[in-house]
Amino acid sequence: MALTPDDRTAITDLISLHGQLTDDGELDRMHEVFTEDVVYDVSDVGFGELHGLAAFRDAAERLGDGNPVGHHVTNVVLSEVDDDEVHVRSKAIAVHADGSAGSAVYRDVVKRGPHGWRITRRTILARRKPLGR
Repeated sequence: MALTPDDRTAITDLISLHGQLTDDGELDRMHEVFTEDVVYDVSDVGFGELHGLAAFRDAAERLGDGNPVGHHVTNVVLSEVDDDEVHVRSKAIAVHADGSAGSAVYRDVVKRGPHGWRITRRTILARRKPLGR
């Protein structure tokens, strides 16, 4: 069964919601984006793997003013695995308080559950060189 247009919209909105909630400091609403047992892999940027929403929240709070002031997501591509699982690849641009910016790739595993679509695993890969090198 192919993803419906409603599924595609819901998943794309889910990917976008992460940045909205993070930038607004609404970490208590991350259950709207991630499963409780999410694996948030930020190894490529030096923070290892975070397991669960509590670990995600703790890491964001510890980072404090080191967090980007703006998370922007673009180029969202969905690849259906089965009726209840989709792999999503998107581009992220982070804008920092000092005006610097960085680029990354989000690789997400998104699953349909009792509360709709949620990210069960996110891997963040920093973009450091042009043309995929």
